[in-house]
Amino acid sequence: MAKTAAVIVVAAGRGTRLADPLDTKPKQYRRLSGKTVLTHTLNALGNHPRISDMVTVIHADDGALYEQAIEQVKQSGRTKLLEPVHGGTTRQDSVLAGLRALSRSECDYVLIHDAARPFVSHEIVDRVLGDLDQGADGALAAVPIADTIKKETTRSETLKTIDRTGLWAAQTPQGFPLSRILEAHEAAALSPNLDFTDDTGLAEWHGMTVVLSEGDPSNFKITTASDMKRAETQLKQSTMTDATDHPVRLSELADIRTGIGYDVHAFEEGDAVILGGCSIPHTHKLKGHSDADVVLHAITDATLGAIGDGDIGQHFPPSDPRWKGASSDQFQRYAIQRLADRNGRISHIDVTIVCEAPKIGPHRENIRDAIASICELPTSRVSVKATTSEKLGFTGRKEGIAALANVTVRLPFDDNE
Repeated sequence: MAKTAAVIVVAAGRGTRLADPLDTKPKQYRRLSGKTVLTHTLNALGNHPRISDMVTVIHADDGALYEQAIEQVKQSGRTKLLEPVHGGTTRQDSVLAGLRALSRSECDYVLIHDAARPFVSHEIVDRVLGDLDQGADGALAAVPIADTIKKETTRSETLKTIDRTGLWAAQTPQGFPLSRILEAHEAAALSPNLDFTDDTGLAEWHGMTVVLSEGDPSNFKITTASDMKRAETQLKQSTMTDATDHPVRLSELADIRTGIGYDVHAFEEGDAVILGGCSIPHTHKLKGHSDADVVLHAITDATLGAIGDGDIGQHFPPSDPRWKGASSDQFQRYAIQRLADRNGRISHIDVTIVCEAPKIGPHRENIRDAIASICELPTSRVSVKATTSEKLGFTGRKEGIAALANVTVRLPFDDNE
């Protein structure tokens, strides 16, 4: 069985280099696409299968901010959160407080991570834990320095170029066997003149051998206002938006599934048909217990099918008078919520409408826009096609309309399924 890990998220700093007269909160509590930086970090770590405990080290004045931040932490991470602990005057003091809080943990390893690094990936964590599995005393996520390095001099001296060969920029997480790094920190606390800003430096001082583990340039630390702008851009480029307009990292939604839906409704006397939430003038309307929106019914069945959750008739039986004449968009919104309850998101919808009349072409874009609005997706993620059955069958005889839908969803990968 793989050894488990606890995480210490260091979030007690004041973030003075990110000064903003309009927002005086520490950087870990600033909003990044609707969630605090700390929330993004806890979500990224809490979703990892080998992480079983998380303790956040916070400033004594930040209790209310912390409680607000964890409100948007996903359930998979909230169940791993231990009570926060208060940090000290230095980072070293704060980490020691976190380690002491974990002293009774049954975890084998501990990962120490900066709250202001919200882009830590599962791959980075896997590599750090892999190095510990191989027997390393410690593992440091880091990236090789690619830029030319200059050493500052006085104005009268020439700048000095530093050989960057073998130089790496340290990141977090930094991983260690829990008992060994706790012992090292306790020893350092007895030496008042020591003040390490990096846990691997403290580990090396204590005689531990630390190895470099491949990090990622995207796993940068938010320090300045320009870093916040970079983070916003990076987040938008690497996420899709969920049904509550909160960004979700696509790398977290690695289980891609599809569902297929099919529905048909006959014509009856009327003056318009409802397709994909749009009213289209016609010589007839579609017959059904609800508004008979054959397109949305097919999409709803496909959405439920993608998560193995029955069909539309199971959730909205036509025998139930509550759904008589009901607008079908509520059926699809319900299916989306069932998907969201599993932390899933719709990625793409493809619909084919089969009929001789009315002509779908003039209304295609309106139908796309309406479906996208109902599903809270960009229109680019919705496809609407139309065809005839070459005058064969009930659609060819203009007796009704059929629709086929394919819905692609993303879900968090679950090793237990």
